[in-house]
Amino acid sequence: MTVRLNPYISFHKNAREALAFYHSVFGGEMHLSTYAEGGMPHDPAEGQKIMHGQLDAPNGMTLMISDAPAGMPIPNQSNISVSLSGDDETLLRGYWNGLAAGGQPTMPLEKAPWGDTFGMLVDKFGVSWMVNIAGQRG
Repeated sequence: MTVRLNPYISFHKNAREALAFYHSVFGGEMHLSTYAEGGMPHDPAEGQKIMHGQLDAPNGMTLMISDAPAGMPIPNQSNISVSLSGDDETLLRGYWNGLAAGGQPTMPLEKAPWGDTFGMLVDKFGVSWMVNIAGQRG
């Protein structure tokens, strides 16, 4: 049996916009289901909000999102960051640049003391990201 750990990000009203943005950064296949389509009890005024969105990107990455229904609190801040790491510098720098568009770097993507290239940012939807590009191992 395969087990996977996937980030699942909740939004107030802009999950559709956020998933389209992440699709533009990561590529892959995007799937959306609204509350009206999902068969779950919901306030009719929220029928077009996203009950479940999923991006299946290349390299096996999966990102899930939803619009929280009214009455479900979403924390204003989180202690979780989504981390992207590997040794494909071109790909990871592309992800960094895409995620940084409209966002705010909190630590520039540059050589770190441990020999890798590392940076942190908050994207335009308020999601924290870390990118680590493995350095040359000797």
